[in-house]
Amino acid sequence: MREDFAVFILSNGRADNLHTLKMLKKVNYTGKYYIVCDDQDQTLSRYKELYGDKVVVFDKAEIAKRVDTGTNDPDLRAVVFARNACFDIAEKLGLGYFLQLDDDYRGINFRFMVKDGTLRAQPLKESFDKVCEAFVRFLETTEVSTIAMAQTGDLIGGKDSSVWKKVLPRKAMNSFFCKTDRRFWFIGKSNEDVSTYVTLGNKGIIFFTYARLFVDVVQTQSLSGGMSEFYESGGGYVKPFSSVVFSPQAIKVSTMGVTHRRFHHRINWNLCTPMILNQKWKKKRTEG
Repeated sequence: MREDFAVFILSNGRADNLHTLKMLKKVNYTGKYYIVCDDQDQTLSRYKELYGDKVVVFDKAEIAKRVDTGTNDPDLRAVVFARNACFDIAEKLGLGYFLQLDDDYRGINFRFMVKDGTLRAQPLKESFDKVCEAFVRFLETTEVSTIAMAQTGDLIGGKDSSVWKKVLPRKAMNSFFCKTDRRFWFIGKSNEDVSTYVTLGNKGIIFFTYARLFVDVVQTQSLSGGMSEFYESGGGYVKPFSSVVFSPQAIKVSTMGVTHRRFHHRINWNLCTPMILNQKWKKKRTEG
């Protein structure tokens, strides 16, 4: 694996339960990795005990001064600070590129279509190094700010889902391949990924998700530590509504699910990102 790349695992309160680290070993990743923790984590000593110099600590209060959380709540329990700190950490470590992962991944899978139109999943068998190299080359040869792997929920609806049809939809959540000198700022105390790709996408900054590869994530709020307690305290409503604060023209709070409905954000993409018009709409000039 190239020397100017590393995986950052963002973690808090889960030193003894790092699913993502186990997953990286399962997919034969051989490159650099670091566990990103904040200095306010009460379990920080346990991280250092288990992982030694792989633990990188950032000043949470200091980075918070530069982050627009969209709220006046002084509570700093939010992953948005770690997401932004990664750019500073990568620069200090001399990295040109990095992948930002949460700590609750169980696997990485390819998604493909079989003859009857059904989508199937194939767990990644070869080294994850090759996947990382491909994403880095994509960042090297484009002006994209970040590209993510899809999540299982992105492909609800199978081949008819909008994410599958677009292949590279204008969104990025949960996992982020980034170029260190192409910095952008995550915003929002909660639902920071949605708030960021919609708000910055509205300004023409490009975010993508690659729909043919997805991460298998442990269900939100099923683990202790991390952001689980914060999400539970808001009853599930605060998280999607926080994105409405940043982009009310494009986002509203809706519900999703069949038997167990929950609050979720809904994006009007026609009011979100700049789009290129089809040539058929071009008006012909007439002389005279």
